[in-house]
Amino acid sequence: MTIKRPAVFIDRDGTVNEQMGYVNHPSRFIILPRTAEAIRILNSEGYLAIIVSNQSGVARGYFPIELLYNMHSSMKESLLKEGATVDGIFFCPHYPGGSVPEYSIDCDCRKPRTGLIKQACGQFEIDMSRSYMIGDHYSDMELAERADLRAILVKTGYGRGVAEYNLPGMAFRPCYIAEDLLDAVKWIIKK
Repeated sequence: MTIKRPAVFIDRDGTVNEQMGYVNHPSRFIILPRTAEAIRILNSEGYLAIIVSNQSGVARGYFPIELLYNMHSSMKESLLKEGATVDGIFFCPHYPGGSVPEYSIDCDCRKPRTGLIKQACGQFEIDMSRSYMIGDHYSDMELAERADLRAILVKTGYGRGVAEYNLPGMAFRPCYIAEDLLDAVKWIIKK
């Protein structure tokens, strides 16, 4: 019998790396401080660290899908050098009305839809009842609600503005608002 592990699903842009709009070149991919420490803690506490990210720049023709694979490989290597292991990376390259026909579709993997979570669950044995979603955008909170995960909003990326201006009028609430990914992870471990 396989033992299921809890996962922390982590948004990429604005949570793991600096929010720069469409990251269309490796030189623009800058990992935020304290990210490796946060992921190391997840690793040591038995959580799967899984990135889930919308990357509609592919469908919009801003960059080729190969760039994402290269940046993700580089990100994993960089974090690994600091002792942090990302267990999986799942992304949505789609956007209806984009300029690249094969990616210009209405899919089930674009957050806040739950397709990326389903893909991760197909690859890993995940205890969803003990899992979390961490992100800087309201769509991350909505994804958590739809996937029956606990949501944490980080104030990095778009998060500070979302917390101040968007959340008061929104239906979905995070269970915690964190300064950054490390603060979020420490909160999870204390729970």
